[in-house]
Amino acid sequence: AVTLALATITTLRLRRTTRRQPPTASPPARRSWVLLGVLVVMTGMALAAALQTHSLRTGPIRALAADSTTVDVHLKLDSDPAVRRTPGTHRPPYVVLQATIEEVRPRTPPDKQPSPAADSQPTRVRTPVLVIAGESWRHVRYGQRIAATGRLEAVQDGDDVAATLSIRTAPRPLAEPTWWLRAAERVRAGLRAAVADEPADVRGLVPALVMGDESALSEDLTEDFKTTGLTHLSAVSGTNLTLLLVFVLPCARLIGVRARGLTAVGVMTVVIFVILARPQPSVLRAAAMGLIALAAMTSGDGRRRAVRSLSVAVIVLLLFDTSLARSAGFALSVLATAGIVLLGPGWRDALANWLPTWLAEAIACPLAAQLACTPIVAWLSGEVSLVAVAANLLAAPAVGPATILGFAAAGVALVSTEAAQLIGWTAGWPARWIILIARQGADLPGAANPWPATVIGVAILTLLCLALVLGLHRILSRPIAMLLAILLLALAVLRPVSSFGWPPRDWLLVMCDVGQGDGIVLRAGERSAVVVDTGPDPTAMNRCLRDLKIEHIPVLVLTHFHADHVGGLAGVLNGRRVDELEVTPYFSPRAEHRRVTNLATQHRVPIRTVTYQEKRVVDQLTWTVLWPARVPALPPPGASSATPTDEGSPENNASITMMVETNGLRLLLTGDLEPESQRAILATGADLRADVLKVPHHGSAQQDPAFIAATQARLALISAGQNNDYGHPAPRTLDLLSHQTTRTATTSTTGPLALTNPNNHLSLTTHHPR
Repeated sequence: AVTLALATITTLRLRRTTRRQPPTASPPARRSWVLLGVLVVMTGMALAAALQTHSLRTGPIRALAADSTTVDVHLKLDSDPAVRRTPGTHRPPYVVLQATIEEVRPRTPPDKQPSPAADSQPTRVRTPVLVIAGESWRHVRYGQRIAATGRLEAVQDGDDVAATLSIRTAPRPLAEPTWWLRAAERVRAGLRAAVADEPADVRGLVPALVMGDESALSEDLTEDFKTTGLTHLSAVSGTNLTLLLVFVLPCARLIGVRARGLTAVGVMTVVIFVILARPQPSVLRAAAMGLIALAAMTSGDGRRRAVRSLSVAVIVLLLFDTSLARSAGFALSVLATAGIVLLGPGWRDALANWLPTWLAEAIACPLAAQLACTPIVAWLSGEVSLVAVAANLLAAPAVGPATILGFAAAGVALVSTEAAQLIGWTAGWPARWIILIARQGADLPGAANPWPATVIGVAILTLLCLALVLGLHRILSRPIAMLLAILLLALAVLRPVSSFGWPPRDWLLVMCDVGQGDGIVLRAGERSAVVVDTGPDPTAMNRCLRDLKIEHIPVLVLTHFHADHVGGLAGVLNGRRVDELEVTPYFSPRAEHRRVTNLATQHRVPIRTVTYQEKRVVDQLTWTVLWPARVPALPPPGASSATPTDEGSPENNASITMMVETNGLRLLLTGDLEPESQRAILATGADLRADVLKVPHHGSAQQDPAFIAATQARLALISAGQNNDYGHPAPRTLDLLSHQTTRTATTSTTGPLALTNPNNHLSLTTHHPR
């Protein structure tokens, strides 16, 4: 309303001004027209936002969600299914996807009065929801219409959906996707088939490069792409479309297409690209940004025109979907494009004073985009990458061939699988180069550096980036200054300055801060360690090992197969030599056991099952396996995991328990042992006396006091996530430990913990205290 009022006032003043001044001398009138245009655009955006917000906050779906009503619905699927795992929990994987409810009928429980929003007749609606379903939904297809029964739950105001729909039943297909979506799926499936015989990394990367199909991309390669700033290659971005147009349009010229024909070819190429990559807002955004960036770097007056085009694109996209204003992906796309448009040409010209133009452009584009995006990336990830520009520069020559050959393989697959496989094999070679850059770049000691993801931290980083923008033109235009800058950057990457005081020089054990899970590192030698569990998050575990400069892991022990102990396995395997993987003999939950086995196979790590009372020696470490002495029966094949009992879950009770001796200290590592197994270990008569106790199950309330007392531990370590949903560590357990005169430290309050024993004096060091 305020914007509309201002627009009206400006219009009235503009009419008076234009009456008084001749058309040839009216700068105030011209400024007023500009102001009027801005106000009209703002009014349009405000109205669009109000309409979208109103549609989400009103209607039957919102009312039903407020009562957590169970409903029968007809859905149109608006995204491909994404399989997710909940870090730090034992729950099986689940599927998340976007959908539109087209028909809804509430179900009223027999013990309740009908909801005011309920109606026995189905109601026609068009309301977006977020669907959370079981693994049976992993094979549904984009554009399909599905009948299902689920429970609607309310969402916070400001979300892009009206509700979440939790579904426990299998999908019931109603209608297949439209013919053009089915055709697009055939092309996508053809590309996957064309690279099916390639190595796992290539098999995952080529479809991701070409069409943003990340279904086969491994967790550890995704992590390497994040570290090296190459994530945009594995998702639908403007780069994909730009490369495709750069290939298609010259080919069209070669066969005689000119003028409007070229425009028609370009438009058709964009339409086909959007259909193949899925006509979703993120894809439309990527297409718009790619066209703008292409215009900026290839036109003589590209900068002015591209700035206008970028502004128009942002306005149109926001009018089309106002929720993009809160999207980090949209912000990164706009910033990257703005960096290329505003900074790229000038930096290219500065470098062209002493470098070939093609090389100057190859350096200027990723440098401008990366610098523009750095503050937002740091806010999202808590890291600043020092290798992103170099990685993008080195990977760039391979991106075009891999993408174009991938598109060719996808098209040829429609007529000949054998010919498509040959082209897919050819596309695999440039993809291998990109993978090599990501792998090697992520392994560099200073590849990614922690940065505080706070308002102050991001503000400081933004000021630093602005200072670089102001001074970088002079550096780029001078070869000697550029060489010195490169040498300084290389030094920072190869020999990073460690965080002050971390890790302590003589550390023996580090309990990593992996959130709600366990990740323990036992020092075995220089840059070598035995790792016990990997936490739920590959990123956190990889960062912990990188801070400790661990390159070699003689033995990796997984105490049991719950996700909060094995979910970070990809981060441990990332760029490190792992000689052996030791696991519990209880192979449940089955899904996590399969995932661990597949990852170990991909990295050629042999798997060995521990045996009761076995003794191992690795350099300065010696340990004895105290449990499991017996293994319960596995759940039936149809069950994802065993059913918990009053004594806890069988998986927890089968946790590998180790007494470790190092440098005169005894460390008792207990996994997630529950009271049943704690009492069973006591009954074996094992000597449980230890200097340090890793408290079982993240300090849960399920502890046997006699077991805790038998350890006589001077120090108790607890690994738990900050503000976790389980109440770990439990006050009851903390009281139990305090009554044993045991000092307690918890990662949820201190961050990572390091244990040292200088002169037989047990000492604990924390990092980044909260």
